[in-house]
Amino acid sequence: MRDMRKKNHNTDPEWDAALAAPMSTKVPPALGGMRLDQALARLFPQYSRNRLQAWLKSGHITVDGRRLSSDQAVTGGEAVRLQPPRLPDAAAPQAQRMPLKIVFEDAAIIVIDKPAGLVVHPGAGQPDRTLLNALLAHAPSLVNVPRGGIVHRLDKDTSGLLVVAKTIEAQVSLVRQLAEHSMRRIYLAVVQGDPPASGVIDAPVGRDARARTRMAVTHRGKPSRTNYRVLERYGHAALVECRLETGRTHQIRVHFQHLRYPLVGDETYRRGTRHGIAFPRQALHAIELTLVHPTSGKPMTWSAPLPRDLKRLIEDLRK
Repeated sequence: MRDMRKKNHNTDPEWDAALAAPMSTKVPPALGGMRLDQALARLFPQYSRNRLQAWLKSGHITVDGRRLSSDQAVTGGEAVRLQPPRLPDAAAPQAQRMPLKIVFEDAAIIVIDKPAGLVVHPGAGQPDRTLLNALLAHAPSLVNVPRGGIVHRLDKDTSGLLVVAKTIEAQVSLVRQLAEHSMRRIYLAVVQGDPPASGVIDAPVGRDARARTRMAVTHRGKPSRTNYRVLERYGHAALVECRLETGRTHQIRVHFQHLRYPLVGDETYRRGTRHGIAFPRQALHAIELTLVHPTSGKPMTWSAPLPRDLKRLIEDLRK
């Protein structure tokens, strides 16, 4: 098993706390000799290391019914119980009936084609009317799955495919696939300028020291790789296919700004803009998703057609 410590799921402490769910498991023999906090990161990959350590310290995680310190070694076979603190009902996300474009659904997963403009989960400035609120109305049992079953995100103004787990077991499988880079995600983007025909953008992404709401290429960031190839050229813009090896916040947007080919319509990452192409959002769409089904073990692929606004943009650029 690969080291799950290398993962990055862009965790949000408030989201972790509001969408926690009780879970029980046993420490597998393969983890014998490992520090407890490291073992917990393997057992509950849905949660950040900091969140797990805080729950361990506060007694919300017990091992064989006892409170242990994070540096204590496990031997294998211990019963681990995670019982998150109960938050006031007002703090928990509420189910809200909203239209969902469901591409696939079975007992284990839901694959959604998210429209641009829809926020994935509640947060500062967006307390409700999110994808999560809609999911809780569509499948109420998701209240028992950490993070409401969400394992990865798309920015508010990015459209396309994302997968949601309907069970804890499915969620662990999908989180592992993300961590091991075996889940394939393909995006289409319209970028400004005339980039090289193909390439790999290998540049660490982290918080921008000058603006904490933005990300940037920085030596303090985490390893980030985007593979791309140009599909069409329009002189002052290009249609690009992107394949993610990592899944950092705003990765594609930050990487193309770093190359001085920012995405058309991106108001946040637009340094290097040479042509003012009008578009009301970043021109980015998650067009294809491939994963191993958590229950059947079979690879499955879905695609989502370009939304109307992106089709229109490309047609205009072709003219």
